[in-house]
Amino acid sequence: MKGAAAAALLALFVVAGSQNVAHPAAQAPGVGPLSPAQAASGRIVYDGRCASCHLADLRGQNEAPPLAGTGFTGRWLSRPTQELIDYIQSTMPPSGRPLTALEAVNLTAFLLQANSAGGGPTAPTTQAPDQPPGGGNAGPGPRRGLTIAGTVPDYVPVTDEMLRSPPDGDWLMARRTYQAWSYSPLGDITRENVSALRLAWSWAMNDQHGANQPMPLVHNGILYLVHSGHIVQALDGARGDLIWEHDIGPGEAVSIGSMRNFAIYQDRLLIGTTDARLVALDARNGTLLWETRIEDRAKGFANSGGPIVVNGKAVIGLGGCDRYGPDRCFISAYDTVDGRLVWKFHTVAQTGDAGGDTWGELPDTFRKGGETWIAGSYDPELNLTYWGTAQAKPWMHASRGTSVRDSGLYTSSTVALDADTGTLRWHYQHAPGESLDLDEVFERVLIDIGDEQLVFTIGKAGILWKLDRRTGAYVSHRETVFQNVFDSFDPTTGVPTYRPDIIEQQVEQWIQSCPSTEGGHNWQAMSYHPPTRALVIPLSQSCMEMSGRRVERVLGAGGAAADRRFFEMPGSNGNVGKLAAYDAATMQELWSHEQRAAFLTSVLSTGGGLAFVGDLDRWFRAFDVRTGQVLWETRLATSVQGFPVSFSAGGKQFVAVTTGLGGGSPRLVPRTITPEIRHPDHGAALYVFELPGR
Repeated sequence: MKGAAAAALLALFVVAGSQNVAHPAAQAPGVGPLSPAQAASGRIVYDGRCASCHLADLRGQNEAPPLAGTGFTGRWLSRPTQELIDYIQSTMPPSGRPLTALEAVNLTAFLLQANSAGGGPTAPTTQAPDQPPGGGNAGPGPRRGLTIAGTVPDYVPVTDEMLRSPPDGDWLMARRTYQAWSYSPLGDITRENVSALRLAWSWAMNDQHGANQPMPLVHNGILYLVHSGHIVQALDGARGDLIWEHDIGPGEAVSIGSMRNFAIYQDRLLIGTTDARLVALDARNGTLLWETRIEDRAKGFANSGGPIVVNGKAVIGLGGCDRYGPDRCFISAYDTVDGRLVWKFHTVAQTGDAGGDTWGELPDTFRKGGETWIAGSYDPELNLTYWGTAQAKPWMHASRGTSVRDSGLYTSSTVALDADTGTLRWHYQHAPGESLDLDEVFERVLIDIGDEQLVFTIGKAGILWKLDRRTGAYVSHRETVFQNVFDSFDPTTGVPTYRPDIIEQQVEQWIQSCPSTEGGHNWQAMSYHPPTRALVIPLSQSCMEMSGRRVERVLGAGGAAADRRFFEMPGSNGNVGKLAAYDAATMQELWSHEQRAAFLTSVLSTGGGLAFVGDLDRWFRAFDVRTGQVLWETRLATSVQGFPVSFSAGGKQFVAVTTGLGGGSPRLVPRTITPEIRHPDHGAALYVFELPGR
């Protein structure tokens, strides 16, 4: 059960009768007793394909539900064992090699015996077998280190000035600039000649260790690439020749296994690993400079967003903050010279903190969520860094033991922090008391329009927000897809009012909502195209029903604690994918393109008037930014997923994009409502395109 999509499908085990999830063995006869030997074999299957999301002790995390305890036993021990076996085999994994019948039987034996069914063993201990006592920096398994030696010729250090104003041909950080525009000013590839775009070179990537959603970095024609499983490489951007390779470990999927971005500064690459470490490599030759632990992986903490570098500090978020206990989520900054912690800002307010009274009567131990799994942005003039935070956990307020009147700061918010100290300057909570996993953690795009200094963001609810980035004051918003979660918005503050049934929800009660947890918008970043003042946004159209579970108030419990079933969005005509452009000044929709397949890349816009984006059905396309017309397309080996970039090498413009598998709801939901869209279960790679000739 590799990756977050697999974990999410395990969450659907409890959705009996869902119109989108088959139950092939509902009438199947029972099977005989399962043996300890089968359970032992099942533990091997679990460790290799499930534990990265559900954890070694079966506690689960985020979308991966607990597979030990009353939540599991109450739903499965009263059903025929064959039903669980067949369900596992028919749905696992959503990508990669399917489980064999024998693996499904053995895995079922392990899960049942781990829950003491039939006198079997209890759940494993909470200490992951590969984690040294007390945590530490050691990752699981041996680290291979520098596996291919080489040196980048004529390396030029990346300065603060380069980060503030990057060379046109470079891509030096998440979404290219501090303003998070995902825009390249390169204009050799244009609306008029893009039809001649061709493959220059390609590079196979690791597809064994989680979701492939990377964003390459490019400096002086050298392309740096991080694979799932933490393999880092330097490649010649013009030819695709490998210069050096470093395997920093761990060689497995942790959480969803995704590494969405990393950073380059001076002579070093700064990589946030999925097991919550920060690692510095020498950009010239790949040697290890230092590493530090952000948080303890054994407690379920993880990372996927990666850092940005601000004033010599690597600023990074944290994931996996959903389990009851004394620890909580934070954004932190580290000195790029030696990895020393400089500051930390906690995204969940506790008793006595500013905002600590926004969690109702909930004790501090049970205030969870507020992850920051997408890298933030930065305004050098204001010296503020802007980050989005995820929702409170568990997902539904009925399961949390709060109400929508308990806003739960600083979840589902934009937080603006002093980049030198981490001090909170302001916050804006987009969804107080958020209750349907429609979080607001995504990119913050900084745009000046006249005298206005603005920050734009869009979350899973599909609401495009415009705020004053100096003060956090609400300016306006725009609904980009159909939503029925909020009945109204305060015209002065923008604060939404929920539907009455969402406000009055109870545990184990199905609540229908649009959009679904796929999100009207998710991690696939929008792009701002300055020449046309257009925000080009990849959107998704799907709906769901959600039911919150009862959650024990005990250490180690918590998690998402909700079940889901999905269906098509009304008025979408079955089109899950939507690409739309909005005028940043007026918020008016300029054009939209709808299609059956979900978009699974961020948008890259360019100085040539183009917007590049890829989808689940293997298509990578170039759109006219002004009209939305498709000007070029090519079909790749498997679904196109990640963050396209454009760069120059050898005096020539290139466009690069990755293919891959794995991920959370953006992969899970299309699988249930567009099952006819098929793709190979392998094929992670980097593709680099060019125009013929010079």
